[in-house]
Amino acid sequence: MLQKGDKKLIHSWAFYDWANSVYSLVISTAVFPIYYETVTETESGLVNFLGMQFDNTSLYTYALSFSFLIVAFISPILSGIADYVGNKKSYMQFFCYFGSISVMSLYFFEGVDTLWIGIVFSVFASIGFWGSLVFYNAFLPEVAYNDQQDRVSALGFIYGYIGSVLLLIFNLTMVMNPEWYGISDPGMAPRISFLTVGIWWMGFAQFTFRRLPDGFRSDKKKRDYIFKGFQELKKVVNELKDQPVLLNFLTSFFLYSVGVQSTILLATIYGKSEIGLSTSSLILTIIVIQLVGIAGAYIFSNLSGKIGNISTLKITIVIWALACLSAYFLDKNDPNVQLKFYVISGFIGLVLGAIQTLSRSTYSKLLPENTLDPTTYFSFFDVTEKVAIVWGTFIFGLAISITASMRLSILLLCIFFVASFIVLSFMKKTKYVH
Repeated sequence: MLQKGDKKLIHSWAFYDWANSVYSLVISTAVFPIYYETVTETESGLVNFLGMQFDNTSLYTYALSFSFLIVAFISPILSGIADYVGNKKSYMQFFCYFGSISVMSLYFFEGVDTLWIGIVFSVFASIGFWGSLVFYNAFLPEVAYNDQQDRVSALGFIYGYIGSVLLLIFNLTMVMNPEWYGISDPGMAPRISFLTVGIWWMGFAQFTFRRLPDGFRSDKKKRDYIFKGFQELKKVVNELKDQPVLLNFLTSFFLYSVGVQSTILLATIYGKSEIGLSTSSLILTIIVIQLVGIAGAYIFSNLSGKIGNISTLKITIVIWALACLSAYFLDKNDPNVQLKFYVISGFIGLVLGAIQTLSRSTYSKLLPENTLDPTTYFSFFDVTEKVAIVWGTFIFGLAISITASMRLSILLLCIFFVASFIVLSFMKKTKYVH
């Protein structure tokens, strides 16, 4: 078995980002949101689901909120079970396969007549993706030493950017030129791309699963182990009272996660609905964001080594806030709106991977030594993020329902970034994070 800190183990762990990031890019960010917006577009803007009428965009945001609410609820339960059986990898595998099969099922979503397929399986895919990350993130302290974790976390995101961009470029050529692949129906190309995502995710994940340790079986009693996760989360809450620095960071993390994750999930819909950009322009924008993100993850990882994690995080938060504010003022009638959208997207790309990798590594560094299982703390971290996404996507959808516009939603996200910066400014320096 490979030992902690071994380069082969580290690269195997990080390679899961290569496998799963195609979901977050193609399904969550690029092709699926645009495809959904296109095939559910009606004259009234309303669609029927479960006997009720919804704005089509609001329905999508509510579905995302629901999926993250489920993940936030089941994560501690699964964490408790995994803690007892001592095999995080098995649960990581289950969610990986559940998510990838759900993504492939989106192939059968053809329009408003099959809307339920698009909604149900997008929810299932989201649960699979985020559920697997609960256990993936929990492996970080087990594969890398404290002084390695910034670089290892960044390595995962870099792998993810490269792998996801490669598949997205292939999917883009298929969407823009379906005749190259013998596809006569243009609507078929995005659906085939959903199949490629599921196959890629499941297939490349095998490299990670072969190398990750199986873990150990706990000697703890079976009684109440299903709800052990909630009990452990309660212990974390109690311990946070005596850990003001970690509590401060988690509060800020919650606030900026509302903005970051909502922007990632809904940016392409904003570009299509409010700015009027074409599908090809939006997908090309996403590719640019990913490519800039590779450089951003590397640059900010090095910067954190020089000025500290917290100072670096504050810089990324400022850039996020300015990007959202700039997007709010975009006017679709401006002849330069597309160029301005590209510039804003470039800045988002610069800090997208940076804020995610710094969040993961900073939290790992702040964990108390010899206290609870790392899985429990990372479960709490993930629950915090999921609740933030529930808030963000629900507020986004509600604002659209009330105003029939996405602009107010963008402005609200900017406020969350400002609040997170203020909270982070009160954080005290520690031995490992400053």
